[in-house]
Amino acid sequence: MAYQSTNPYDGKILATFDEHDDAQLEAKLQAASDCFETDWRARSYAERAAILKRAAALMRERADDLARLVTLEMGKLLPQSAGEVALSAAILDYYADHAETFLAPEKLASARGETVVESSPVGVLLGVEPWNYPYYQIARFAAPNLMAGNVVMVKHASNVPQCALAFEQLMHDAGAPAGAYTNLFISKDQIGRLIDDARIRGVALTGSEAAGAVVASRAGQNLKKTTMELGGSDAFIVLDDADLDRAVKAAVSGRMGNSGQACTASKRFIVVESLADSFLEKFQLALGKFSAGDPLDKQTTLAPLSSAGALNNLVDQVERAVAAGARVVMGGQRIAGDGAFMQPTILADIDEANPAFKEEFFGPVALFFRVPDEDAAVALANDSPFGLGGSVFTQDVERGKRLARRIDTGMMFINSAAVSSPELPFGGVKNSGYGRELSAAGIQEFVNKKLIRVA
Repeated sequence: MAYQSTNPYDGKILATFDEHDDAQLEAKLQAASDCFETDWRARSYAERAAILKRAAALMRERADDLARLVTLEMGKLLPQSAGEVALSAAILDYYADHAETFLAPEKLASARGETVVESSPVGVLLGVEPWNYPYYQIARFAAPNLMAGNVVMVKHASNVPQCALAFEQLMHDAGAPAGAYTNLFISKDQIGRLIDDARIRGVALTGSEAAGAVVASRAGQNLKKTTMELGGSDAFIVLDDADLDRAVKAAVSGRMGNSGQACTASKRFIVVESLADSFLEKFQLALGKFSAGDPLDKQTTLAPLSSAGALNNLVDQVERAVAAGARVVMGGQRIAGDGAFMQPTILADIDEANPAFKEEFFGPVALFFRVPDEDAAVALANDSPFGLGGSVFTQDVERGKRLARRIDTGMMFINSAAVSSPELPFGGVKNSGYGRELSAAGIQEFVNKKLIRVA
């Protein structure tokens, strides 16, 4: 695959990079294995933390340059790119501060003698990461695993190679030894062979269902642990007692953040009949205020999608949905010009036979549904192959909690769109994958929970 930076705002190619040949890949893999066996696993938590803390400080020092790279490579609005840099630095700090506590030995009550469970690293891990959050996705994979004593190799998305190199340089400049963090420019065939290699002990992937199925299958054949975060079609439920203005404001941010290119973006808007017309009117009015422009300009409110290919896929989805009976409330078209811009779009009247009913729309396209009551809202929210996150809006918090417990997802948010923070576990169920990142849970995925008992 070609590793190439192309500015989605104007279509200009910024940089290209060659794939590693097999000899280069072997050298990098051996360096990672050697680093784990002879160096990194033996370092104390304090020694590892010092490097991650320095990396976090460097991220903040270089924030302007790092944010600009994100915007140039995948089109994110510059203020949102800056926010991603800040969140990524916070994740590095979080695990540097808490890893030793999270992985502390656990004494067990046993009549059979002194018993303890200790956590130890497993080795070299492979991360396959997407383009939509070029630093955040890496940070939430690398930070916990490095602090646990593992070493990581990262195959980043092919359209954000400069961001990939910038993060690797960051870790190098922070003092990480050679092989502790390794960026890879490799092909799909090389990914498969890497998973087959005995020196790779686990694989984490964030991406599509199709990619997850391929990688999980290959890892399973090799009896290797995996974690999978495979996207979602999050429900945004508005109950009859919701604060309507608050719900609309959250709906806009939940759907339009990162131009809608987020796994946990609000995608299916399920509104109880008594508020449906008012919600739709206000939602449409708010989306109509977005204006396309250069994402480096802080006044721009609508950024391009990540690539021309992403735009074409989204337009095709909308056209298929309309052909199957969906009604275009607003938008529905690409925006003319060189950039990969999509009009903010609302689709309604989507029945179960429509392909849109089960699909994930990765861009500024909202699916609108009206339902008679909260039971119907729950049923519709659960009628999806995905189970990542969701939101419910109500002024009765206890009611919101009861409803949230009925939704088959890994995350639910009451009176807000989805948010991410280092201390909040991230992950889903069903076709959204398995395993967790962030929080205490995120550092437990790739460690050996070793029982030690003294008779």
